[in-house]
Amino acid sequence: MVHEPNNWGRFGPDDQRGTLNLLTPSVVLDALRAATTGEVLSLALPIRGATSSPAPATVPHLRGRPLPQHFMSVDGGDYAAGARPIGEGLCVADDALVVTPHGTTTHMDALCHMWSGDRLYNGHPAARVRSYGATRCGIERVGGVIARGVLFDVPRRLGLDHLPAGHRIEPGELEEIAVPRPGDVAVIRTGWPQVWERSPEEYWSGQPGLSAAAGRWLAAHDVAVVAADNAAIGGLDARGLAAEGLADDLHLILLHRHGIHLIELLWLEELAATGRTEFVFVAAPLRVEGGTGSPLTPLAIL
Repeated sequence: MVHEPNNWGRFGPDDQRGTLNLLTPSVVLDALRAATTGEVLSLALPIRGATSSPAPATVPHLRGRPLPQHFMSVDGGDYAAGARPIGEGLCVADDALVVTPHGTTTHMDALCHMWSGDRLYNGHPAARVRSYGATRCGIERVGGVIARGVLFDVPRRLGLDHLPAGHRIEPGELEEIAVPRPGDVAVIRTGWPQVWERSPEEYWSGQPGLSAAAGRWLAAHDVAVVAADNAAIGGLDARGLAAEGLADDLHLILLHRHGIHLIELLWLEELAATGRTEFVFVAAPLRVEGGTGSPLTPLAIL
């Protein structure tokens, strides 16, 4: 049972899209005005092989999530070894990718990804998340996201390259940078991905992130999506777990109670270097029926 302000029933009893409903045609058209130069930046981490991914299997919250596997099914070596070309002189390279989105690459969480009790967002039965996928609130409900993006570059505001691992971003720190409009995508930079190159061990020794109060502040301002460059939107302790209890868990506040989709493990360094706070945010998850999330390549159009 939800006992604090929430969006259950706000968009109708059958709603499965949450605050993405705020992205009406007029809101999208208004968001497009945030682009002024036409420069396009990718906000995604590269999908690498398991040996170089910033998500070691020893981290507790990643157990059961295999790291990305990318391999070639047909390559130039096959033809060098005598494989016949397709048609006269026509060769082809082909590959395969196995990826679990959560915790292993830039991805979007569906509204069925986390819940408490026996109900998903908007009161949908949690029993509808089954072994073959979620029949309620799956990632295929998202479609495309085109919105005004607002970059909350908290380290820059504090004069830091990245936030300390124990830092929890409070509402006042966000408000000093910007106040989002309904339908905005709030993009939170902690700078923490830079730490991976210096020390994977330090990267997983804890992570900065939003406080519960900051999550509620963003929800109160009707953002459509919350996106961040850390692994879990909120902070993590040295065990790789969220330190908050259920009442203050960021995923429950945002996904479960307010229907706000989450995007995690962004790469924001090039965007931060531009000094831009506003831009057009574009993203479209894979249309995986019943999926709890999807790999994603968000774009910032400046």
